[in-house]
Amino acid sequence: MRLDEFVEFERNERAERRRLAEQKDYAILDHVETFQDRFEESLSGDSLVGSVSPSIFVGRSNYPNVSTGILSPVGREDRADQFRTSGAWYDEGVSIADVFERRTSLLNSNRPTDVDSVHDAWDGWLGTQREVAIADRPVDVEIGLGSKPDLDLDVDATDMGAPVGPSARARDATLGENPHVPRPVEKTLEDDDWRAQGAMTYLYRRGFDVYDINSILSAGALGRGENRRLVPTRWSITAVDDTIGQYLRGTIRDAPSVDGVEIHRNEYLGNAFWVILAPGRWEYELMEMKAPGSVWNPDPEAGTYLAAAHENREGRTSYVDETAGAYYAARLGVLEHLSDRDRQAKAIVLRHVSDEYWGPVGVWQVRESVRNAFEGEHGTAESFGEAVRGVAEHLPVSLSDLRRKSTMAAGLQTDLRSFVDG
Repeated sequence: MRLDEFVEFERNERAERRRLAEQKDYAILDHVETFQDRFEESLSGDSLVGSVSPSIFVGRSNYPNVSTGILSPVGREDRADQFRTSGAWYDEGVSIADVFERRTSLLNSNRPTDVDSVHDAWDGWLGTQREVAIADRPVDVEIGLGSKPDLDLDVDATDMGAPVGPSARARDATLGENPHVPRPVEKTLEDDDWRAQGAMTYLYRRGFDVYDINSILSAGALGRGENRRLVPTRWSITAVDDTIGQYLRGTIRDAPSVDGVEIHRNEYLGNAFWVILAPGRWEYELMEMKAPGSVWNPDPEAGTYLAAAHENREGRTSYVDETAGAYYAARLGVLEHLSDRDRQAKAIVLRHVSDEYWGPVGVWQVRESVRNAFEGEHGTAESFGEAVRGVAEHLPVSLSDLRRKSTMAAGLQTDLRSFVDG
């Protein structure tokens, strides 16, 4: 399908997806107003009873003495599994308001913990938290609260931080059941000589998604025994994406190249992704264009903010600062697709963050948007240059601006009109 035909086809598909999403959008402010009532109904004295925890959270402030929390959906225990961040959120078509509603419904019962205290800790507060993390389904827990919860749930479009629910200092926590732990996870726990990277790859190859592996790593349940430690959630997300990405890059190192230039596209939660695959050895770049008025470029009078990061066949040796976790999340989606096809390619992902992206939801939406960009039809072009020039016509920046920022597009020729516009 030629690029112009693909664009028209995808535009119609996108309009239908947007219509369906708007129909199911929630009123986040109504949710916030009713949350406190649900919370008070769930308290028994100073304990949160009937609680079901689908996940944990490890903070990064004051590292290595961090805040470790058990996350419980207050008053929504029968839907606990829906509160665990996963690819199912994309399949369900959650909106930004849905994400805020779910995350602000989670009570973060937390205590300060030293990250190095986890090797054989399976009792008490830390042990209960780790059991929640390695279980393959939400776990019944009873949490004793040592402080009154902070119920500051003011949320509006100007908030820059990821949405979070109320927090309370926990006194203790006990399991209400024996969690079910999958056998592959037990194997990684039992082997004290297994490096964390190898254990992560093993779990991925056994069918565990990166969301599951991230939780297990964050709880300090992977790696050589004496080296196991809690990993802040934000760090563990990127660590897993990067580790699995490196593994997948290895699987395609000697694979044949894609035969021709392919153009894939997806749009979700105000983020549009163009993925161009071209014949050649592995090379990858993420370029982000953040519109004025969007969550990470809030000044409506500012120009489009550009950020980019690149790697060649050998990968990177340093962390990506400009595009941060989005770089590794998008790369994972591309590499999964190529590994499934047993092909390698030059790949550039162009991400346009529009002003419709009014609240940050996390890099999971980048990962799932790129993963799903390869579903269905795709466009074609005669060359990589033709593909970039064609896609540039649908971007908020000129081809000249694109060439100045992008490593992979830097050598492309431009026409006089683009030169003057730039």
